[in-house]
Amino acid sequence: MNKKTVILGIVLATGVLMSAVWPNNDLLQVEVEQGVLQGKQENGIAVFKGVPFAEPPIDELRWKAPQSPRAWEGVRKATSYAPSPYQPGNPASGKSEDCLYLNIWTPASSPNDNLPVMVWIYGGGFSFGTTADPVTTGKHLAEKGVIVVSIAYRVGQLGFLAHPELSAENPNGVSGNYGLLDQIAGLQWVQKNIKAFGGNPDKVTIFGESAGGISVSMLCASPLAKGLFQGAISQSGGSFGPTRARTFPGENMKTLAQAETDGKAYAEKAGASSLKELRQLQADELPLGMGLGGAWPIVDGHVITADQFHSYRKGKYNDVPVLIGYNSDEGLSFTRENSPEEFIKNTKARYGQFADDLLEVYPVGENHIPKSARDLNRDAAFGWHTWTWANLQSKNGNSDVYLYYFDQHPEYPEGSPRHGHGSPHGQDVAYVFQTLDEVGAGNNESDIAISNKMATYWTNFAKYGDPNGTGLEEWPRFDQSNPMAMYLTDPLHLGPVPSEPALRVLDEYFKWRLSPEGEME
Repeated sequence: MNKKTVILGIVLATGVLMSAVWPNNDLLQVEVEQGVLQGKQENGIAVFKGVPFAEPPIDELRWKAPQSPRAWEGVRKATSYAPSPYQPGNPASGKSEDCLYLNIWTPASSPNDNLPVMVWIYGGGFSFGTTADPVTTGKHLAEKGVIVVSIAYRVGQLGFLAHPELSAENPNGVSGNYGLLDQIAGLQWVQKNIKAFGGNPDKVTIFGESAGGISVSMLCASPLAKGLFQGAISQSGGSFGPTRARTFPGENMKTLAQAETDGKAYAEKAGASSLKELRQLQADELPLGMGLGGAWPIVDGHVITADQFHSYRKGKYNDVPVLIGYNSDEGLSFTRENSPEEFIKNTKARYGQFADDLLEVYPVGENHIPKSARDLNRDAAFGWHTWTWANLQSKNGNSDVYLYYFDQHPEYPEGSPRHGHGSPHGQDVAYVFQTLDEVGAGNNESDIAISNKMATYWTNFAKYGDPNGTGLEEWPRFDQSNPMAMYLTDPLHLGPVPSEPALRVLDEYFKWRLSPEGEME
C-alpha cells in the first residue's frame, strides 16, 4: 500500500475535509485558522480565490496596519477573485477599500505533500495593481509542482500616506508603508495556513515584478519580514537608491519627515482639516492620482529602517538566495523626452556634475533618442539596483545570487518605428506565468520555448534555491570575480553584465548621492 493510499484511508476514517484528494473532487474544502474554505478544481489544480488574510482596512482601519482576520461560521466560498485595491481606473474584478485577500493554486493531493510555495506580489508603481489579472494566474506554475499564492496590498495614498497625525496615533510613531505591511500580513497568513493546502511554510519564495520586484527587495531588507520566506525573485526591481525630497525613478524613497510634509499637503488638497475628516471621506472623494503625496514606500525607521545600500553594506538584511534581473529596453517605458536636446537638458538637471560622463556612456543620437540613451533610464531605475544588489549580497552575504537579462523580442527592420527596440518593461511577466496567449503572443516557437524554460528556472529556484535542472542551460551563481548574467533570449546563453562600463559611471553618481554631501542636494 503506497503512502497516498494510507493518507486517503486516514481521511476517510476521520472525515477531515481539508485532507481530501483534491484532483478527484469538484467541491474542495480546506480548514484554515479562521474557518472552512470551499474552492474549486480547475484542470487538476485546486484553486481558492478571495481568501481574507486581514480585516477590511476601512473606516477607522483606513491608514492602519492590517489587523488579523476574524473567524467565520460555516463554509466560506472561495471561488472568485475579491475586488482589487482602490485605485484610478477600472481594474480587473472591480475595486474597493475592502481588498486584503489572497488566492491559492495548489497541485497537492494532501496536506502532507509539503510542496514549495511561491508568493506573487504585483507591480503597478505602488499606485495600481490586481491579483485578478489573467496574465498572472498561478495555474501553469502550479502544474510544475509548486503552490502559487498571490496577495493583494493597498496602493496609492490609501496604501502609503504618511501624516503627522497618523504617526502620532501609531504605537511605533510612524506612518505610511501600509501596503508593505499588507504584504507582510499576507506572508504571515501563509506561514500559519499553507500547510493545510499541502504547502511547506519553511519553503516560501516571494516573487514580483516592477513595484512587486521592488517590494521583494524591500522585504529582503525589512526586519519585520525576517523568517517569512526562504527565497526571493525580483523582476525589474531593487531599491538601493537614496532618499530625496524630489524623487526620480531609482530615487523614489523619502524620509518619514518628508513624506509627512507631503501628507499634510495631500490632506489640504482633499479639503480635510484633520485626520478624522480625512477618514470620513469616501474613497471616491479622495485625490487618488499618481504624484500626490504618499504613493511610494518610505524609510520610516520601522518597516524600512534605512536605505538598502547602507543596510546591505552592513549585512543588515534577510540573507536568502535571490534570482534577480531586468529587461533589455526598460527605458522604452520611462523615457518621456521627444528630442536629443530635451534628453540632454533633463539629464543635466537630474545628474548635475555627473551628466557629461553619463551622456558619454549613454549617448543620444543626432536626431533621435536611441536605445543607448534609453538605457540610462533603464539602469537608473532597475539595472544599477539589480547589479548593486548582486554585488553587495555576493560580497557580504552567505546566500547565492542568480542574475538574468531578459532580451526576447523580434528584430524590427530598419525603417520600422520599432527598429532598435528591445524588451520593454513588464514583457517578462507573461513568459514567467506561461500566459503568452493573454498578451497576444505564444504563436512563436521561440517565445514558447523561452517561456517554458523561464517557468522551469523560476519553479526550480523555489524548490531548491537554485534554478538549474535537467534540460536547462547551466546558470552559474553570480561571482564578483567573473560577473555573468543569464541572457533569457533565443538561444539562452551566459554573457557579461549588460553595460557594465556604463553602470560603473552611474555607480559614481549613486555613491555621491548616498554620501553626506549628496544627501544635502
